[in-house]
Order: sequence, then C-alpha cells, then structure tokens
Amino acid sequence: MTHATDYPEFRQLLGAHGCSTICTRILFFWAPYAIAKAYPAEPLYLGLLGLVQAIPALSLAILGGHLADFLDRRNLLRYSYALQCLCAVGMTASVYTDGWMKLAVIFVCMFFLGVARGFADPTMPSLEAQIVPRLAALSAATWTTIVWHACAVFAPLLAGALIQYIGNLAPFVLAILCSSLSIVLVSWISPKPRQQQGPKEPLGQSITAGWRFVMQRRILWNSMALDLFAVLFGGAIAMLPLYADQILHTGPVGLGILSASPMLGALICAILCIRFPPRANAGKILLSSVFGFGICMIVFALSTNLVLSVAALFFSGMLDGVSVVIRKSILRLYSPESMRGRIAAVNSVFIGASNELGELESGLAAHWLGLVPSVVIGGMTTLCIVVCVSLFGKEVREFDMHSQMQPQPKENK
Repeated sequence: MTHATDYPEFRQLLGAHGCSTICTRILFFWAPYAIAKAYPAEPLYLGLLGLVQAIPALSLAILGGHLADFLDRRNLLRYSYALQCLCAVGMTASVYTDGWMKLAVIFVCMFFLGVARGFADPTMPSLEAQIVPRLAALSAATWTTIVWHACAVFAPLLAGALIQYIGNLAPFVLAILCSSLSIVLVSWISPKPRQQQGPKEPLGQSITAGWRFVMQRRILWNSMALDLFAVLFGGAIAMLPLYADQILHTGPVGLGILSASPMLGALICAILCIRFPPRANAGKILLSSVFGFGICMIVFALSTNLVLSVAALFFSGMLDGVSVVIRKSILRLYSPESMRGRIAAVNSVFIGASNELGELESGLAAHWLGLVPSVVIGGMTTLCIVVCVSLFGKEVREFDMHSQMQPQPKENK
C-alpha cells in the first residue's frame, strides 16, 4: 500500500493541521467552560455558542470551496490559520471580563473562528489531494484522522491542567504559539499550480456545482447525511461542562479528561485502521459504528460515575473514528480533482451542521427537557437514523473500498 507519509509535504501539512487543531480545540474547551462557570443554570447559552460558530462556518463554506478550486490553496489555508491566531489573541480578553461582556467577547471570537473554518475546512483536504496520489487516499485519510484526534486528545487535557494549576491565561499562550507554527508549516509547502481549467462557469453556477455533484452521487450524500443527523441528535459534547459540574462533580481536569476521552478512542481506532484498513464491507462497518455510537451516548447520559462516563465516551470515539476514516475515503475517492474544493465544502457544511447545530439542538433540548433526558432521546434518535439508512441507503450499505482503490483515468474536459 502506498503511504501518504512518504511525501515530505504531506508531513508538513499534517504538522500544520495538528497545530491548528490544538489551537482551535483549546478555544473550544475554554468557551463552553467559561460560559458554564458564569451561567451554570442556563444550558441555552452553550447551545447559542454552537449557533454563533455555525452561522459563518456554514454560510462561508461553499464560497470557501469555490475559492479553493480557483485560488492558491496554500495561501488560502495560511490566511485561515492567521485568522485563527487572531481569534486566540482576542479571546484572552474573556479572562478579564464578566457578565455580558464575557459572553460578547467569546461569541465574537467564536464567530470569526467559524469564518476561518469556513475557508480552512474545504481547503485543507483539497491541498492534500494535490500532494498525495489517489492510491494513498486511504492512508492520507487515516493519518489526517490520527493527527486531528491526537491533538484533540491532548488539547483539552493540557487546557484543563493549565487552567487548574497555572491560571486561565496559560492555555491561550499555547493556542497562539500553535496557530503561529501552523502558518509557518504551510508556508514551507511549495506552490501548487492549478490545472488548466476549461471555460469558466458563472459564479453562482460554479458555487452550486458541488451541491449538484453530491446530490447526483447517492453514496456521497447518504454518507454525509448519516453523519449529519447522527451527530446532530446523538452528540453530547456541548453539555460536558454541565455534566462535569452538576452530575459527575469534577473540576477542570476532570472536564479535560471527559473532553479527551472520545478523541482518545478515535485516535486508537485510527491507528488500528493503518494496520487493518476497513476496506472490505466498509459500508456495513460504517453503519455498525454509527449504531454503536448511539448506544454509547445513551450509556453516557444515564451514568453518574466518572469512570463509566469516560469509558462510554472513549468507546463512542472509537466507533466514530471508524466512520470518519470511511467517510473521508468515500469523499476522496468520489471527488474529481477539478471540484475537490467545492465538494469538500459541501462535506464541511454537513459536518458543521452536525457539530455546531448539534450544540444548539443539545442546548435547546436540555433547556426544555432537562440535561439527562435530552441526551438519552438524542441517542435513541441516532439508532433510528442508522436503521433508516440501512434500509434505504443501498449505496452506503453495499460500499466496498476494494473496487474503488484502483487508479482512475484522468478527467476529460
């Protein structure tokens, strides 16, 4: 098997991806932690935090995908990482403010972090596809998953420990250093000239081309929709600060362990996928992993023991890690070079909707139904979604990666 890590520029891209992830995950840890400490009886504010991120991330992703197909992807990624760095600098003000000013600082910074993600999310996989060949697609998807989850494991652990033992400002120093390093690493990648394009489409038609392509490929939108609705209803990450404080009675370090647990599970799973890649019966494995994710969320919701809660989150992360590797591989294998940015943008819209709008759904559900019942009902909804996709999504159910890993002829324009 061709290994993506054989390519030096892919290793540089991985390093930049990892540093950027540490920066954003520290900010994602601080924002809900600070809001939950300031407003422990109002989960709706945590839900609104997801909405603040979703508005720019979802609205700009399609434009970001269009730009990734027509501009220098390396420069676009550098500018996105620079904006992340500015958000980390700006959010330090939330350490010194209280009340509505603290909320305003956090919401504004998270809004612009969503802007950065709206451009970075479709650009990074598009640049990756210019660096590694098609035969290394599964390897590249696995390694990017490993690096993302490794950084997502250590970031909340470091943030929690830094807050508890040094002070609230310490994690921001680390976030700023990491985001700065990500800019440097991307700058080391050589310029990647775009392939000669045919006659340019009108802007509106070009921007919507990714949606049209995805809607015409059932395996693409079925797999994206599976992730969208499973995480939208089944995720409970947004409520972790309240679970840690009100149900499990633990502090910043305990919250860091809870936040890191699903990422650690996904990291271990991604490492196993290098040795045992899920090629045969990949579609059935994808559906089974999402079903197991829903069960883990129900167990977590009902747990009042820190160890059991950590275990449930850990196994939810392992199962989610399998689905991430398979869905990334589907995206890479079914995307033509000329449209990678726009198709990746559509995928980032689905992911952003599932994560950020999922946070809003979690906040609203917890506000209306209560903290524990909202997560239980969400997990049960995820199980129902998997059953529906299994019955009606033949393309996903029968997907086998063996037949898709062979080199394909170049596109004819």
